[in-house]
Amino acid sequence: MNYADHCKEQNVPVPKEPIIFSKFGSSIVGPYDEIILPPESQEVDWEVELAVVIGKTGKHIKATDAMAHVAGFTVAHDVSARDWQMKRNGKQWLLGKTFDTFCPLGPALVTKDSVADPHNLKICCRVNGEVVQSSSTKQMVFRTEVLIAWVSR
Repeated sequence: MNYADHCKEQNVPVPKEPIIFSKFGSSIVGPYDEIILPPESQEVDWEVELAVVIGKTGKHIKATDAMAHVAGFTVAHDVSARDWQMKRNGKQWLLGKTFDTFCPLGPALVTKDSVADPHNLKICCRVNGEVVQSSSTKQMVFRTEVLIAWVSR
């Protein structure tokens, strides 16, 4: 629920505070690696995300100081087993988001100094070469600085 247009598409209200979830290291693969569909799930879904790569640690970071902690940006393909995320395991998101191969990243890390405005980027998701989602980071519900400050608390 990071993008307003995705909330509308899913027919859910725009969140009032960030919704944060984890991805296990075993879920991360390269941008062109195969995503393995687990036999335990019948409802695998996908969405594109702007991935912010943190290069400097911090706690209780102010939004005005947040970008000083960013090394750069890349693209994340957030794959989810919606049945595990929304119907099982107490409806908490962890297991639905962390199956092996469920987080392709890349193909490039773009340093923050080469991105004029991270909230004005085209972002899309392709499955088997077909565009299945097309949006813009203008649609982000919470700006990068706000997300970093919120998570650092």
